[in-house]
Amino acid sequence: MSSDVRAWIGTVLRVVLAVILFWSGAAKLFEGSDAMRRAIIAYRLGLPNGLTDLISWGLPTLELVLGLLLFVGLFTRWAALGIALIMTAFIIGIASVWIRGYNIECGCFGGGGDTSAEGRDLRYATEILRDLLFTGMAVWLVAWPVTKLSLDRGPRPTYDDTDDYDTDEIDAEESTA
Repeated sequence: MSSDVRAWIGTVLRVVLAVILFWSGAAKLFEGSDAMRRAIIAYRLGLPNGLTDLISWGLPTLELVLGLLLFVGLFTRWAALGIALIMTAFIIGIASVWIRGYNIECGCFGGGGDTSAEGRDLRYATEILRDLLFTGMAVWLVAWPVTKLSLDRGPRPTYDDTDDYDTDEIDAEESTA
């Protein structure tokens, strides 16, 4: 696959992930930290109140910042790595409540908290698959962060034998000097 095609694929992934992170972070912030706090507590991880409070406003803020960085294409590799780690934590969290038999809404796009058992297996399976897809998109950007329409500076062009100058002549001039 050519680097140009790879860069355009990366651009699409970068923008899609940015929109998803914006949507997720904004939904959580507009609901307020109390709703996010309930969603975190529903996971029953036994986190101290201070950490729960920090996550309840810090996670949406982090999602917005990472989404902004991806959207403009700045620090793409690092933003994508952050997203991959967040998505991995979400996958572990969802799998954890599923294995332990709890019935919650993940709170990934706002909402969250305890819910009915109806459709639990399908809901958890689709949430995990969705987050695996987002993780895969982020991993692509970690591996190939150079994208089009980006503020990141990609690799500089290299010169090959088809350039207008002859490197043998330059080497000969340097050896006689």
